[in-house]
Amino acid sequence: MRVGTVREIKNHEYRVGLTPESARELVVHGHEVWVETGAGLGIGASDADYEAAGATIQPDARTVFDGCEMIVKVKEPQAVERAMLREGQVLYTYLHLAPDPEQTADLVKSGVTAIAYETVTGPNGSLPLLKPMSQVAGRMSIQAGATALEKAHGGRGVLLGGVPGVLPGKVAVIGGGVVGFNAAQMAVGLGADVTVLDRDPDVLERLGIHFEARAKTRFSNRANLAAAVAEADLVIGAVLIPGAAAPKLVTREMLGTMKPGAVLVDVAIDQGGCFETSHATTHAEPTYVVDGIVHYCVANMPGAVARTSTYALNNVTLPHALRIADLGWQEALRRDAHLAEGLNVHAGHVTYEAVARELGYDYEPYAKLLM
Repeated sequence: MRVGTVREIKNHEYRVGLTPESARELVVHGHEVWVETGAGLGIGASDADYEAAGATIQPDARTVFDGCEMIVKVKEPQAVERAMLREGQVLYTYLHLAPDPEQTADLVKSGVTAIAYETVTGPNGSLPLLKPMSQVAGRMSIQAGATALEKAHGGRGVLLGGVPGVLPGKVAVIGGGVVGFNAAQMAVGLGADVTVLDRDPDVLERLGIHFEARAKTRFSNRANLAAAVAEADLVIGAVLIPGAAAPKLVTREMLGTMKPGAVLVDVAIDQGGCFETSHATTHAEPTYVVDGIVHYCVANMPGAVARTSTYALNNVTLPHALRIADLGWQEALRRDAHLAEGLNVHAGHVTYEAVARELGYDYEPYAKLLM
């Protein structure tokens, strides 16, 4: 199979779908790899590095899209990229379709076979291709929140860890999954006063055992959530419903109970965000203020630490890419039900139920396509 990767064009996105090492693995498996010139510069990988791995450098994205049977990316294809997709081609990347009707419509129209990293499953319902970026985003959320809390950036002027004689900042983490755990871990490490809210007693127990007295856990009902948000200097939104739009847990009305200059970091913004007042921002202009509350809603947070993120992502995406290339997408999905959960769009049909339900499409079960 001819597999291609292109330079990411989303605002301040520096990751790349294939590292030179991943390109080498595909070449060793007998496949041809095309790489758009400059695609790896954001992670410090030159065209020469890819050529040494056996890849062929192409002058532009159009050449790669036109010539490759599978496109491996990081972020969802932008409008100009979606126009280059075609029927029979495999797109393997993050998609986050539920809050993005325009992208979904373009993918359906193109006829492409689109496999989304974020809905590929693992044992016990885990999301292994989402996990490393959730780890990165969770850890970055505290860095970003701490910076936004600085007075020069519009915040309250609070140091999360405090100093002797001055209380630390209060951090409320909504959601105790991968993002929430990593956010709490970083906040605890800084010495902040941390509370994690979740609705799953097992998650709360696991967090309690791990953090012991270093972080508090609290069951997430309306009253507890409202109280935690009102008390916090920094709120991390870390709630995920696989493939579906995130629930709006923090309302605009609740902002009025918060401390002026407090910060909201919405890590769920890729799925529409879990704060009512959230809208996606970029690394160029990461924050905005609503009712005196600073909002940080960057939709590609891990892109800021592109080298770490790209290698962490390739560690989990490459094995599936190899199977798709070795076996073809249909046979690869037949053999691996977890990978099959990643199929979101195929030949003009929406094949992921949560996306179809959210956006009003007829749902076409992927199992019917693999018979």
